[in-house]
Amino acid sequence: MLSVRDDEQKAIKEWSQRNNIQVDTVEWDLHENTAVKIVGYDGLVIQQRSKVEASVYPILKKAGLKQISTRTAGFDMVDLDAAHENGLQVTNVPAYSPRSVAELALTHTMRLIRNLEIFDKRIEKQDYRWAGLQAKEVHSLTIGIIGAGRIGATTARLFKALGAEVIANDLKERTDLRDIVTYKSKEEVLAEADVVCLHVDLNETSYKLIDEKALSLMKPTAFLVNECRGPVVDTDALIKALEQKKIAGAALDTLTGEENFFNFDLQGKQLPSKQLIKLREMDNVIVTPHIGFYTNIAVKNMVDISLDDVLTILKGEHCVHQVS
Repeated sequence: MLSVRDDEQKAIKEWSQRNNIQVDTVEWDLHENTAVKIVGYDGLVIQQRSKVEASVYPILKKAGLKQISTRTAGFDMVDLDAAHENGLQVTNVPAYSPRSVAELALTHTMRLIRNLEIFDKRIEKQDYRWAGLQAKEVHSLTIGIIGAGRIGATTARLFKALGAEVIANDLKERTDLRDIVTYKSKEEVLAEADVVCLHVDLNETSYKLIDEKALSLMKPTAFLVNECRGPVVDTDALIKALEQKKIAGAALDTLTGEENFFNFDLQGKQLPSKQLIKLREMDNVIVTPHIGFYTNIAVKNMVDISLDDVLTILKGEHCVHQVS
């Protein structure tokens, strides 16, 4: 297993003992200069944001590997065509814990509608006034979900349980959400929602899904919450909309280019992103370093499912998490 963190070691050890299979772990990512070290192993599990270079796949094939398992929902770091050309099956973990991400969407929404980011910054300056920062109660809101799959559906249920009206847009309408959401077009969701929560996969159809045109449809009192992937939002367009007060605020757990700054200690250093600098200057924007997955349940599931998938493929069986 590559790119392993200390907090994953317990789950890895438990899986290894439970299945009586040796699992070796390293901290480095999969790149051309590290791929040559993967010799003598039967399976490979990765977790990284940087691209796996095209030169890596022939190296893995030569080493006798048959698969790449990424213990994340996203798999855009893998070139699927190059992998398949070299006889490598690719799997992901599409549902490590829908509640993990959904609960963060709820948390972010609560902070936005209660103006807590603004209050925190005022209190830092010993300004304890509340004038102009009247909050809204959740049950008075219309919550818009774009991408009502496993995570989006869980988010919808959480908000519905709190009394909010929930509207959603997705390519497939789920019968089990019939009493939870009202399905509408993407444009209607953007125009009607007080909070728009994004829970879509990153692919060619979702890249910059929320652009200047999409943001222009939102109410000036509405908030945007992105818990999926950074490139789903056109960050420059979002900054412009925030500066021009076309929307009220945003909560972002993921950003384009985040591999250059998220999960790094940059105290006392110049931030490598002008967009991040701009967003941090705004008191109506919440930025968290892609922590939607980072819970006790989710981390264990990501380890267990990815290793189970490796074992399934090595046994010659069909893996339901294979991506193509």
